[in-house]
Amino acid sequence: MNEKSDVKNEKKRSELSRKIGAKAARKLKAQHNPTPGVWFGLGMMGLIGWSVAVPTLLGAALGIWLDSHHPGNHSWTLMLLVIGLAIGCLNAWHWVSKENKEIQEEQEEPDE
Repeated sequence: MNEKSDVKNEKKRSELSRKIGAKAARKLKAQHNPTPGVWFGLGMMGLIGWSVAVPTLLGAALGIWLDSHHPGNHSWTLMLLVIGLAIGCLNAWHWVSKENKEIQEEQEEPDE
């Protein structure tokens, strides 16, 4: 019975040492690759905002031009504004999902 408890204790110790080693490796990796600061986050928010705003404004500008040169029953401005907004939102969603995938892959990377 004493041997069984020794084996259990040894397994607990090896598991604990593995966890401590992994934690230490993560800390060392974090020291070498510091997390971006507040300004980086604000810049990313601005980048996402512009990726939505630019297609929306381009759609509205094209719609205004079309309305002035080719008037019709439907508003080109409103239609192209909505289409530009949809394209901008898809663009932002694609970019954010790509960045999220890269972050997930980096976190799942085995520690060296």
